[in-house]
Amino acid sequence: MSVNPFLDPARREELYGHASRLVGRSSALMRAKVAGDPVPDTVVRLVRAHHGERAGRLGLVVDIGCGRGTSSRVLAEQLCPSRLVGLDAAPALITEARKRVGRIRGVQMCFLQGDFHRMPIPDSSCGLAVAAFCLYHSPRPADAIAEIARVLRPDGLAVLVTKALDSYREMDALAAAAGLDPRAERHESLYVAAHSGNLVDLAKPNLDVLAAEHEEHRFTFDGHDHAAEYLATNPKYDLAPGLYGNPGALAASLHEFVPDRPITTGSVITYVVARPRGARS
Repeated sequence: MSVNPFLDPARREELYGHASRLVGRSSALMRAKVAGDPVPDTVVRLVRAHHGERAGRLGLVVDIGCGRGTSSRVLAEQLCPSRLVGLDAAPALITEARKRVGRIRGVQMCFLQGDFHRMPIPDSSCGLAVAAFCLYHSPRPADAIAEIARVLRPDGLAVLVTKALDSYREMDALAAAAGLDPRAERHESLYVAAHSGNLVDLAKPNLDVLAAEHEEHRFTFDGHDHAAEYLATNPKYDLAPGLYGNPGALAASLHEFVPDRPITTGSVITYVVARPRGARS
């Protein structure tokens, strides 16, 4: 059995050595999105709902797995912490985040390369820790959550975000039907380490879970050219040489083997809100 791409150290440079794969996949998904609230906005809503008046006194916020800084900017602009640290394991993404986010008035911004199993953050120092779409990149997500618990203040809050195991299954069916990867529907989910079905249980040993919300996001790709932008940047598939990272060539294969049509797919997004064990509400 092949190793899950998100958990395979041998593929780390391929997946995270530069920003283009993430940019291509994210761009294709966002252009296809037809339902579901923006994830950073939902995180802000949950923080305000559970922190109440304290939401204006967050102090230090850490955005774990910050990627290109999209969520970091929203958290900084809408929650106005005194300081925000964006943390990611990929130096290329940290460089991209620094360029894209820039300065935000009243907030000290800092982007750091680091391992979220050993964050360069002092004990009990964070008013808020956000870990969105990153825990399933860890073979030990419970250890990463324990590290989140370590850095939270006693009155701090954690918001953990992940996806369902069967996310985008219609894209798997398309890849199989076109012969791009006959086993596409049988590969292990990319999100197996931390998904909608196990995230609460992963959090419970180190955090008190306050709430879990699930929201379905829907996406409609307008045809093969659009779908190829997603498929060609998805490491889940075993593609023929020349197709991975090459949307044009992959689109040509789709056009050759299956009729062109829009394709709708989806993903359930799960938000878990938690606080340090034993903290007062």
